Amino acid sequence: MWNQLPDLPLPRAKPGWVYLVGAGPGAADLMTLRGLALLHSAEVVVVDALVDPALLQGLRAELIDAGKRAGAHGMKQSEINNLLVRLGKAGKAVVRLKGGDPMVLGRAGEEVAALVAADVPFDVVPGVSSALAAPTLAGIPLTLRGVADGFAVISAHRQDGALPIWPAFAPQLTLVVLMGVASRARWLGELLRAGYPPDLPLAWVTWAGRDEQLRIVTTLAQALADADAPVPQSPSVAVLGAVVDQRWLP
Repeated sequence: MWNQLPDLPLPRAKPGWVYLVGAGPGAADLMTLRGLALLHSAEVVVVDALVDPALLQGLRAELIDAGKRAGAHGMKQSEINNLLVRLGKAGKAVVRLKGGDPMVLGRAGEEVAALVAADVPFDVVPGVSSALAAPTLAGIPLTLRGVADGFAVISAHRQDGALPIWPAFAPQLTLVVLMGVASRARWLGELLRAGYPPDLPLAWVTWAGRDEQLRIVTTLAQALADADAPVPQSPSVAVLGAVVDQRWLP
């Protein structure tokens, strides 16, 4: 598709450069044109786990699977860092394709640090983060005048295994929790103990942007009671706040 738009100044991947590209929240057509142009002109593509397979169709590049999922880390982060440096030093035009936005809980900062230390030129191409897209795709406004003035995005998965530091409950703040399925019994209980109301509306959005997208609407207390249920499954985004009750999709 990208080469059918000649009037746009779309870039091509340059030899010896590494491009950290956001693939967006799920569906292939939610990726940016800049990212798509770089992807189709790369020699090597190092692929994240949650990238839509449709984005990889028709590529002439060598594909390297570096995907990591909870409990199944095919390649350690240090190995990915070293791989990107090695490919850049070898003069390859490299795209590191990452789900969502590379700089939103995507560990791209660690990859950038490795590239900087090795003096490998790089660029970062933003993508639409699931933190922003999942609520919208599920029909939930993140902000709404008179209901929610802002939002906070928190990862429930910390490197040290500890729970995150939650913002104090505010009725007009939407809370978006990423990577929180496996540990939901812990952090849902922590929110209740921190003063979040039991009847606070909560929505799980699973596989946002895909054909298999699923939305579950519940409350904070009920979600905790259902923490042992087989749904939701990963990857899911949790949205908590009054905006859940303002959803426009049935």
